[in-house]
Amino acid sequence: MLPFFRKKRDGKPKMEGNESTVSSEELLNETSDTEGREKQIDTDLSFHPDWDVSKEDQYSFQFLNMECPPLAPNQISLSGISLQHNEEQGSVQVTAFIRSSLNKTIKLHETTLVLLDSSEQVLGRKTMDLEEAGDIPPCSSRPWNMTFSEQELFTTDIPSEGWKLAFQLKPSSRKHSLDLQNSWEQSLAEKDKHELQNMVERLDPPKPGEVNFMGLKAVQKDNGDLHVTLLIRNGSEKNVTLEQIPLQVEDADGTTVAKGGFTMNDFGIKANTSKPWTFIFPSSMVQEGEIDLSSWKAYPIQKNTAH
Repeated sequence: MLPFFRKKRDGKPKMEGNESTVSSEELLNETSDTEGREKQIDTDLSFHPDWDVSKEDQYSFQFLNMECPPLAPNQISLSGISLQHNEEQGSVQVTAFIRSSLNKTIKLHETTLVLLDSSEQVLGRKTMDLEEAGDIPPCSSRPWNMTFSEQELFTTDIPSEGWKLAFQLKPSSRKHSLDLQNSWEQSLAEKDKHELQNMVERLDPPKPGEVNFMGLKAVQKDNGDLHVTLLIRNGSEKNVTLEQIPLQVEDADGTTVAKGGFTMNDFGIKANTSKPWTFIFPSSMVQEGEIDLSSWKAYPIQKNTAH
């Protein structure tokens, strides 16, 4: 095995590669509860129990781990430490941190990794069993070596810096399904959950990569507030987080009857799912007088397109 680091003139180690990040839901079908957790999570250094690491290398790994940026909840990342050439074999050894922000232990499995240059061009591809990296503790960062053989590299022009190691995810084969926020999961009757799930499965799924809004119910209360329930549909293979949702509502006459912006708190829609949510327009945002809700539509203002 090659050394972990090349000696630098000033004696300080340096992260030679960049970082790539994926959702733990995409990679492992795993998430952890984000309630009460920090939005930015630092990872603690963790060595494989079979690794015999010198004090000098331990210091270097600790120094580099502190240089890594925090992760968001439910993320797995690969942070490039070093890339070293084995001239005799024509291979390269890539050392990277496998980082997890989940608050539970994880184990990786067989996966395909790609080696990319700074322009996202694929330099090499390798399928390997990362289960050998062992149990990765909660919110931790584990250094690991991955060797690309001459046959797994597509070029001999491999840069020593500015590269990136990334997971190559397979397209999801899951059916588009219902995703309920915890508050809805706890308060909604089982019958209503089943009806929603059946409706989501009957509908044509959103186009790949598309996020759209579908109206479910609109009711004006006695105090003048307008309650609009929408189905937010994520056709992407990635989880989506919405922070600001500016909405406009039109009634049966095509008249704009309500308009307003909603600030969402950690509001995510998982990959390939639809999530219902009720938006409440206070009476001050609602047009005075009679509103015909026999038919209506609501849509994000910036798109200016009905869904």
